[in-house]
Amino acid sequence: MLIMINSLIISLNMMIMVLISVAFLTLLERKILGYIQLRKGPNKVGIIGLFQPFSDAIKLFSKENFMVLKSNYYFYLFSPMFSMFLMLMLWNNMPMLSDFINNYMNMMLILCLMSMGVFPMMIAGWSSNSVYSIIGSLRSIAQTISYEVSMILLMLSILLMVESFSLINIIKFQNNIIFMVFFFPLMIIFYISLLAELNRTPFDFAEGESELVSGFNTEYMSGSFAMIFIAEYGMIMFMMFLFTIMFFGTNMSSIIFYMNYSLFLFLIILIRGTYPRMRYDFLMYLTWMSYLPISLNYIIYILSMKWMLFI
Repeated sequence: MLIMINSLIISLNMMIMVLISVAFLTLLERKILGYIQLRKGPNKVGIIGLFQPFSDAIKLFSKENFMVLKSNYYFYLFSPMFSMFLMLMLWNNMPMLSDFINNYMNMMLILCLMSMGVFPMMIAGWSSNSVYSIIGSLRSIAQTISYEVSMILLMLSILLMVESFSLINIIKFQNNIIFMVFFFPLMIIFYISLLAELNRTPFDFAEGESELVSGFNTEYMSGSFAMIFIAEYGMIMFMMFLFTIMFFGTNMSSIIFYMNYSLFLFLIILIRGTYPRMRYDFLMYLTWMSYLPISLNYIIYILSMKWMLFI
């Protein structure tokens, strides 16, 4: 009983730390984008703008929430909460001190929860009763179908190499040499696929501000709007953590691990500041015609290598 209570406390503590980290990730993004565009970014609230995320949160959650006419109101309110719940459940799968979730099959649960990420966007767009929202949600569904097939096959290559669904075993497997050495092309393709998974530039078609007026979240305001973006930035942090474990997962307690993690978070923001949005059909062509054959060939390559070793 005490072990369960201890695991629950550690899990809740991790969720609180993730939410605080999300606040400062938004500040980091605004600062980096500001310096890319030759301006300062937030620097007035507190010391060098450190209290800016908290003032933004207070402003958003204290705003009035209007009822959108003819919307499916319960679904409209439910979808931001569902996306935030998915993000926090994914973080609970990380092999931390907590035993809140069984660590032996956590990659399987991660894949299941990741595949559910399209539903909040679909429900949000459909329930908002807005043309812009429904177009944004339809685009996000088509985008998800395109990249997730090849992305999960790329993840399967790593799992076949380790022959386990446990993140702990993936970390142990890299004690002598990291997977980046063996799977460098796969690592680059996987990182680009994660940009599509996270709806980030140059693949932010679900939130195409220039043509969709913010896409599926057009009709959201106040706390609901804040929850959508907390979920989005929490997913950015989670996916980069998973990426670092899969390709640089030598020791989660070392400073080098967290330096790599910070570098990949920085690259996500840098790509947003430097690359324009791709054309929609280019993403479809890239995933179906390029990444899918490469991911299938990687699986055949790993299985054939293992088969030759057993002979």
